[in-house]
Amino acid sequence: MSKTYNISVQVSGNLERSLKQLKKKLEREGVSRDMKRQVYYEPPTQKRRKRRMRAVKNNMIKMYESMLT
Repeated sequence: MSKTYNISVQVSGNLERSLKQLKKKLEREGVSRDMKRQVYYEPPTQKRRKRRMRAVKNNMIKMYESMLT
């Protein structure tokens, strides 16, 4: 079950800027996270716990943002 990623970055003179864009795109796509999941076994209980913690964090951020506006 491997995903295929098609990430393209235009290199126009500044190589450092292009590398920064590539790293950002890889992070947004979750490439490193998926690779870690494939390399290390994670029990289902840990998967559920991580999913819940992520949901709690996202809800807290949404609540905080709604309070500011």
